[in-house]
Amino acid sequence: MARGGDNLQVLSALDAAKTQWYHFTAIIVAGMGFFTDAYDLFCISLVTKLLGRIYYTDTTKLDPGSLPPNVAAAVNGVAFCGTLAGQLFFGWLGDKLGRKSVYGMTLMLMVLCSIASGLSFGNTPTGVMATLCFFRFWLGFGIGGDYPLSATIMSEYANKRTRGAFIAAVFAMQGFGILAGGIVTLIISAAFRAGYPAPAYQDSPKDSTVSQADFVWRIILMLGAAPALLTYYWRMKMPETARYTALVAKNAKQAAADMSKVLQTEIVDEQEKLDTMVTSTGNSFGLFSREFARRHGLHLLGTASTWFLLDIAFYSQNLFQKDIFTSINWIPKARTMSALEEVFRISRAQTLIALCGTVPGYWFTVALIDVVGRFTIQLLGFFMMTVFMLGLAVPYHHWTTPGNHIGFVVMYAFTFFFANFGPNSTTFIVPAEIFPARLRSTCHGISAAAGKAGAIIGAFGFLYAAQNQDKSKVDHGYPAGIGVRNSLFVLAGVNMLGFILTFLVPESKGKSLEEMSGEADDGEEEAVGGRAVRPSQTQMV
Repeated sequence: MARGGDNLQVLSALDAAKTQWYHFTAIIVAGMGFFTDAYDLFCISLVTKLLGRIYYTDTTKLDPGSLPPNVAAAVNGVAFCGTLAGQLFFGWLGDKLGRKSVYGMTLMLMVLCSIASGLSFGNTPTGVMATLCFFRFWLGFGIGGDYPLSATIMSEYANKRTRGAFIAAVFAMQGFGILAGGIVTLIISAAFRAGYPAPAYQDSPKDSTVSQADFVWRIILMLGAAPALLTYYWRMKMPETARYTALVAKNAKQAAADMSKVLQTEIVDEQEKLDTMVTSTGNSFGLFSREFARRHGLHLLGTASTWFLLDIAFYSQNLFQKDIFTSINWIPKARTMSALEEVFRISRAQTLIALCGTVPGYWFTVALIDVVGRFTIQLLGFFMMTVFMLGLAVPYHHWTTPGNHIGFVVMYAFTFFFANFGPNSTTFIVPAEIFPARLRSTCHGISAAAGKAGAIIGAFGFLYAAQNQDKSKVDHGYPAGIGVRNSLFVLAGVNMLGFILTFLVPESKGKSLEEMSGEADDGEEEAVGGRAVRPSQTQMV
């Protein structure tokens, strides 16, 4: 591709465009997908206790019931398996067919499977759980497609000066989705609890989980379809991005026409210039080529590995908040509450954490990412997450004593703040900026899928650390909750490793997508870990 000054007018116009209404429209349309993603992925952690109470209660032993470990792991983790597959598939498809062409597919899949999840059926508890897992896998598949497509579309629509903030704003809708999941669960559980009061478990084991409680989790899951459905029309109205149309489809005329309408300005059709640039540069290497490995191999390793490590910690914390809160006695033991009371208390705790730590962290990133830069924010986030997790783990038994719970919750909230004002946001943003247009969605999908592999480890692996503690040790005087403490130590180590691997990730602040990807010039310097290197200096992976 040509140097920055010789770039196509349509791309230069996008880079230099002032912030306009279409930017905010794109943020809302793409962001509502992430609102739905977060709601669907995290609301399951709010209802798993309720599922156990409804389907696995043993009234003969006065046991309030909980999902067996293998069932809990499947219910929590199966959506991540679908998400991983969807990120790879739709990421690849987005580069082959175009971003817009597959954008509606992912949204409709999310809508249908959200509704179907709430309608899960079966004559036995195993049948209901199997049906739920089936639909949640395909829900995750649709969610997975939203990651590379939304990130790529927003990066290709944004201007150079505020691109990071726009992509971060799309991702920040995830925080509102988590918050909405907690609030919706609060409202529904409170409404059913008021309408059908139930005694504490030890007073009446058979009545502690009223039959109407089965409606609660189904309504919560089905409501995830609403925000996605509301934005479907507007997704279909968005034109294909100019960068895909020009640089991948090689249709400069259509790109100029589309962006003339979006930017409300006259853009010259430069088809001959595009044809000349394509034939003169030979910049058409594929994903599995030696040239890609030489130019972007370390970049892809950096984005994938840091996202993988971040999601181990982030999803472990989110999915098993209820176990951590119970272990420090912030939420009473299950046998002291009715089923709806337990759901109410868990959702209240998660809502408080989201409101105080999760949501502010996202919007700090939006405000500062184009000032401080991606590299610095990611380093800071990983470092502070390590510090706060060690601050929770080292004096863990201090936090579990009565009177110290507020301090634990405050520090716990800070780990979420620095996850979101840190690598949870930047790992999403950077892969959408540094790879060539023809491979951008695919590479983002690969990086995101690596992240979901980490989430799967968090969902399946840390479940046993947090829930299946060694009862023989407890019987011999070891403190209950030692599994949670060890998990926090492991997660601190994971975050420190993420800090180190961040040095493989390039800084993209203030640069055009073509400069970062090397499409602006074959010999253009690329930034790696805050320093500039020429493509020839990048090692092959």
